[in-house]
Amino acid sequence: MHTTILTYDADALQMESHLYIDAAREGRRPGVLVFPEAFGLGDHAKSRAERLAGLGYVTLACDLHGNGKVYNELDAVMGLINPLREDPKRTRARARGGLDALLARPEVDPARVAAIGYCFGGTMALELARGGGAIAGVVGFHSGLATVSPDDAKAITGKVLVCTGADDPGIDAAQRTAFEEEMRAGGVDWQMNVYGGVVHSFTNPAADRLGRPNFARYDAKADARSWTEMQAFFDEIFAVAA
Repeated sequence: MHTTILTYDADALQMESHLYIDAAREGRRPGVLVFPEAFGLGDHAKSRAERLAGLGYVTLACDLHGNGKVYNELDAVMGLINPLREDPKRTRARARGGLDALLARPEVDPARVAAIGYCFGGTMALELARGGGAIAGVVGFHSGLATVSPDDAKAITGKVLVCTGADDPGIDAAQRTAFEEEMRAGGVDWQMNVYGGVVHSFTNPAADRLGRPNFARYDAKADARSWTEMQAFFDEIFAVAA
């Protein structure tokens, strides 16, 4: 597996993202952006990007905070994330920087690019699509679904899959319902998988270190199911876009 760091400017920041390519494969292939959890580009997003590269995709695990910064304290990172939630243009700018960097790679088929994300990274992927990003699909894992610009769903051109926990206190039934209404109003081809008994960060084995099991907890079954559903989703969108 070939790995390199791509640097680019986005939202007045210098981003340091990690590109993964299986050098043994030839020709153009689908590309996938991987946006990390709110803490920044850590091992979780990188490992998922590398895993996807092993399946034949060109993947870019995207920096979130600039200069590859990763934060450890939830309170500190929320002070950085909340302004992005309130100003989707900034979130979209950071996401679009990653998209432009990935599209510039000669190994990538520009007609077959998707974005996935975890937690706030899922929000980034959705906002990229709401901003009219030229992507074939979005997958959000335990991602924030709310936006201050729901009317922008009309600009979504790709398909959408979100995988969420039924008992996630940060993404409750009211937020899911509002998202459904947004997708319907925007005429989006969307689907949502809701996992019973599952809370936030269910794909990340490190979630248990927070010591808040009622809020964030790894769930191996939901992790495996959502990964399988993502693969089937990719098979669908990339076959259509090919």
